Amino acid sequence: MKILAIESSCDETAAAVVEDGRRTLSSVVYSQVEEHRLYGGVVPEIASRRHIEQISPVVRRALADAGCTLEEIDAVAVTAAPGLIGALLVGVNYAKGLAAAAGKPLIPVHHLRGHVAANYLAHPELEPPFLCLVVSGGHTHLMEVTAYTGYRLIGRTRDDAAGEAFDKAARAMGFPYPGGAYLDRQAQQGTPGRYRLPVPHVEGSDLDFSFSGLKTAVINLLHTAAQRGEEVSIPDLCADFQERVAGILADKVMLAAQRTGLKTIVAAGGVSANSGLRAQLERRCRQAGCRLFVPPLALCGDNAAMIGSQAYYEYQAGFLADSSLNAWATMSIEDSFEEMAP
Repeated sequence: MKILAIESSCDETAAAVVEDGRRTLSSVVYSQVEEHRLYGGVVPEIASRRHIEQISPVVRRALADAGCTLEEIDAVAVTAAPGLIGALLVGVNYAKGLAAAAGKPLIPVHHLRGHVAANYLAHPELEPPFLCLVVSGGHTHLMEVTAYTGYRLIGRTRDDAAGEAFDKAARAMGFPYPGGAYLDRQAQQGTPGRYRLPVPHVEGSDLDFSFSGLKTAVINLLHTAAQRGEEVSIPDLCADFQERVAGILADKVMLAAQRTGLKTIVAAGGVSANSGLRAQLERRCRQAGCRLFVPPLALCGDNAAMIGSQAYYEYQAGFLADSSLNAWATMSIEDSFEEMAP
């Protein structure tokens, strides 16, 4: 089964053709990052306008790269939640029109379910059930994936997402947007242990996360040093910050693994590309006798191939949509689009 998938939840316009949920025939991503870097973050209005301009050529190229026509596609899939509402609506409306014109089934996909499914493309042997950590600029979720369309959320951030904390701390250190990648590279040049950073705790929920205080601690450290005329070693501060965030994430994952008894661990989302997090998860999983699956770097960020992969399993479960499909800025990974319909 060949699925044409469309992703436009934030600042990447993406399209891909995926076969049977496991094989990528094409994947095209148009990134707006250079434009948004001028403003220090994503500007929703600009993102929506660029999606409108780029979605048609990106879809055409995805079909061409896959060597197939729209008539040879079996279904059209699209990210319908969560994300920037204007950006999502561009993709949803385009997909609805395409599916209607071609007479193809329409499959709505939750963006975070797509991130989980990126691992299906990279690891053919991976099957549920497993424990999954989804870490990105907007989300930090810890969940049991009980089936290809079954999820039980057991931990989440109470404030900033891990990726948001990385980007805000990096910005305070003077790195351009998106700062997480710059912070990671600097951390590899530094030595941890120089700066004492707090370990946040969430009262009454030891599987939930909190990164706002940690980010604020870095900002305050930089401001205090500037006021006193003291020099801060940015590589060492990056190393300490990255080690702390990665350690918190790894600690929660291993605690959840112990409680659930699951021995298969999966990481997904943009922050799963972070070298410090990968190293900690690999070490901790090896010590605990768990199998760890992480996507290749090309599949960590937003892309449409992951949406096409998850769409296959949504289709198998009968989760389809019609021309009344809407987009939602927020939606739990546990919910279905049928439940969200009016």
